[in-house]
Amino acid sequence: MRGPELVVYENPWIRVSHHEATAPTGRPAQYGMVGFKNLAIAVLPLHDDGTVTLVGQSRFALADYSWEIPEGGSPLGEDPLDGARRELAEETGLVAADWRQVMSVQLSNSVTDERAIGYLALGLSEGGAGHHADDTEEIALARAPFREVLDAALAGHLQDVLTVAMLLRAYHMAREGALPDALVRAMLG
Repeated sequence: MRGPELVVYENPWIRVSHHEATAPTGRPAQYGMVGFKNLAIAVLPLHDDGTVTLVGQSRFALADYSWEIPEGGSPLGEDPLDGARRELAEETGLVAADWRQVMSVQLSNSVTDERAIGYLALGLSEGGAGHHADDTEEIALARAPFREVLDAALAGHLQDVLTVAMLLRAYHMAREGALPDALVRAMLG
């Protein structure tokens, strides 16, 4: 059971709080929690030729450069698909004719309430918008064969969890016949 929330830090994206609570065992417990003001959105842009578009950018928290699929936040009251469309266009300049929600997950649920929705974006074309970086990001783009990207993730070279999960989900869908045959051949061939 949760007790009163004491907010110790807040900004436009997160709220860090302290809770005096009762654990499932009935004992008193203290919990720290990071609450997110956005739903995490992950988009795997899967081209008809079996390639994927990746985004490269510096990530502050781990002081690391990361290659990953397009990701971002969708305000909690927004339709997540609208957020996915926006993130794909902003980060890659691409638009998709076919959107498939293929994943809904909890991220680090022992200390955060962050949830994520993952989409496959198919039928890709240039949208003409291009990336609109904010003043804190510098994004690079790369396009590579699905199988090479999956192998890089499995070897530990791509470590973003949503990227790894979405690649594995797409691989499973391809193996189970849940994607068009021509696309499966291009992805796995």
